[in-house]
Amino acid sequence: MRILVLGAGGIGGYFGGRLAESGKDVTFLVRSKRKSSLEENGLIINSVKGNYVFSPKLITKSDYAEPFDVVLLSTKAYHLDAAIEDLKPFIGEQTIIIPLLNGIAHVSRLQQSFGEDKVFGGLCIIETTLDSQGEINHTSDFDQLIFGEFTSEQTERAKKIETALSGSKAKIILSDNISKDMWHKYLMITVMSSVTTLMHAPIGPIRDSEDGKLYIEDMYNEVAQIMRIHQAPISNNIVSNYMKSLDNLSYHFKTSMQRDMEKGLNIEGHHIQGYILNLAHKYNYDAPLLRSAYQHLNVYNEMLN
Repeated sequence: MRILVLGAGGIGGYFGGRLAESGKDVTFLVRSKRKSSLEENGLIINSVKGNYVFSPKLITKSDYAEPFDVVLLSTKAYHLDAAIEDLKPFIGEQTIIIPLLNGIAHVSRLQQSFGEDKVFGGLCIIETTLDSQGEINHTSDFDQLIFGEFTSEQTERAKKIETALSGSKAKIILSDNISKDMWHKYLMITVMSSVTTLMHAPIGPIRDSEDGKLYIEDMYNEVAQIMRIHQAPISNNIVSNYMKSLDNLSYHFKTSMQRDMEKGLNIEGHHIQGYILNLAHKYNYDAPLLRSAYQHLNVYNEMLN
């Protein structure tokens, strides 16, 4: 099975690299500058699960290649429109696209561009960064890639993809309810990125401060309530489950949005917090904690631009 990974950053580079390491036929669709760097230095993964350096198969949007069987889409949300245009020449009748973006808003955009039948649900749970040298640093044991049909069926094509992606050091999971998995991840990343960016701190000092856990729980409940009003498929006990697992997070854990802000980069606030806040406005639900966090992100964007 021929696999195309759009992007060779912290997400695409890591999972694509692990698949290539296990002998899969993986090609990376990258920009010209990244292509030159990878051709010169190779793709470098520094990981708690084992380092790996190799010379990846690379193409740019202007190169010719036959349509691929599976596409792992790992772009940032603010690059989605450009990514869709870059992908079009490499999508065939049988191609399946597995997006690994945070949130939900991108799904309808992909379905409109490529057709509902070509777009699976997908998400990843991982802590990686791309450093100034272009190396991928994977700093925790988390490296799950979860995907599945939006119908929740264990179809033949989904099982074939599961088999094709199996056998690497990364954990690949075929979900039987990818919509619920995506909304659960969306809840977690909305709250964690809101809290850590607002406080300018990793999760440890926030969690251990006076009333820190209460503040986090209040934000979880606020965001979860918006999702429930929207009839999103989240579990009744999801907030209590996340609060129970809060202590398991490293004291120094940072969200990717927080790391991007520290580097002065663009962020996905509109795609993540903004989308949920728009739902709150739609249902006339007051969300003061989320609104404050989003306003902070808007100020950051204003200063950045």
